[in-house]
Amino acid sequence: MSLTSIASLHAPSTAEAAPTKLPKRAALVSFVGSMLEYYDFFIYGTAAALIFPKVFFANVDPSTATLLALLTFGIGYIARPVGAVILGHFGDRIGRKTVLLFTLVLMGGSTLAIGLLPDAKTIGSAAPIILTLLRLLQGLSAAGEQSGANSLTLEHSANSNRAFFTSWTLSGTQAGAILATLVFIPVSSLPEEQLLSWGWRIPFLLSFFVLVVAYLVRRTMPETPVFEDIKDKAQVARFPVIALLRDYWPDVLRVIVCALIATVSTMTAVFALGYATSKFGVARPTMLWAGVLGNVTALIAQPLWALLADRIGRKPVFIGGVLGCAVLLFPYFMLVTSGSTVAIFAAAMTLSVVYSAPNAIWPSFYAEMFEARVRYSGTAIGTQLGFLAAGFTPLVSASLVGEGPNGWIPVAIFVASCCVVSAISATTARETHKVDIADLGKRRA
Repeated sequence: MSLTSIASLHAPSTAEAAPTKLPKRAALVSFVGSMLEYYDFFIYGTAAALIFPKVFFANVDPSTATLLALLTFGIGYIARPVGAVILGHFGDRIGRKTVLLFTLVLMGGSTLAIGLLPDAKTIGSAAPIILTLLRLLQGLSAAGEQSGANSLTLEHSANSNRAFFTSWTLSGTQAGAILATLVFIPVSSLPEEQLLSWGWRIPFLLSFFVLVVAYLVRRTMPETPVFEDIKDKAQVARFPVIALLRDYWPDVLRVIVCALIATVSTMTAVFALGYATSKFGVARPTMLWAGVLGNVTALIAQPLWALLADRIGRKPVFIGGVLGCAVLLFPYFMLVTSGSTVAIFAAAMTLSVVYSAPNAIWPSFYAEMFEARVRYSGTAIGTQLGFLAAGFTPLVSASLVGEGPNGWIPVAIFVASCCVVSAISATTARETHKVDIADLGKRRA
């Protein structure tokens, strides 16, 4: 189902519509940019679960090597709040488009460098150190990507379809995960020696083409009329972060807590991948294909959830999906650890349908809490501080997991608790689906 065909089901009225091609174009640019940038980000998570313990941490026992590799995955999230402050500042000062071009170059360059990095057998302890530094650069880039793309799309959309068009940023993220996994499936099927020597580098080296395509697609998009308006009126904040923390600190805190729902994503994409293959003998391609099916399901479900949110509001869709995830985590683990390919695929797809609800809604739900002059900073800082928990969820999960077939129960309880807290935070937010874009955030300023 294409972006244009779905949009036609929910097109804005002529009276309220800006030029109809711009919202669709903004959504498409955000989709493609996020897809290609998050391809880079997701291949790291897959490699951290399956490859890096043996390539960069080969001198320690396997359990410790896995923890260290997952730690480098989480470290990328430490850089994200710093990147959110820096990139949010410039996104609110000089515009959304310029910062989004920078994030592409930074992500593509650091990912390409990982693919060229010698392993621990070649340069010793320098290898994991450089790997960690490159992961930090990935985190800096990712901090500004989604928030900038969300702001760009939201501010080009009409009032009646902001959730729908903005959801395509996260659909791009899902597409990036699919692309990354599809590249890794044939690579992971290589003989062990070839996989660990050169095979794992292929997905990272392909980031060069990712960078070129994404840059060409994104550079043609104009700046948003909302930002141009505050720029023309000399209303751009000199220090957006100061204005944000002065006027919108409750909303920043609310977004931080709501963003805990992202723990579901990293638990399934990274921890469950390594857990099922190492502890229950599930074949790597089976878990990778389960990820593909889950993300394909999300590509279909997310625009539909967003259409619903444009009709009934952001809060009921977001909260319902978050609580649904909390419940489904337990049968998800039971099915994933069953060893049945059909059960694993069913678990991935079912959880993905429900997780798609908050995942589709949060780009508009969070961004609409802030007025335009601090929107980029507010969304970036709030989400990235919340995503810290998601970044370390694979590491925490690996520490919590017990022995035996039910060792996953502490992990499920931990992630489900994050979901419940996220839902509670969302109940305190203002419903904004009927608020004009010019009035967003004004009530709390």
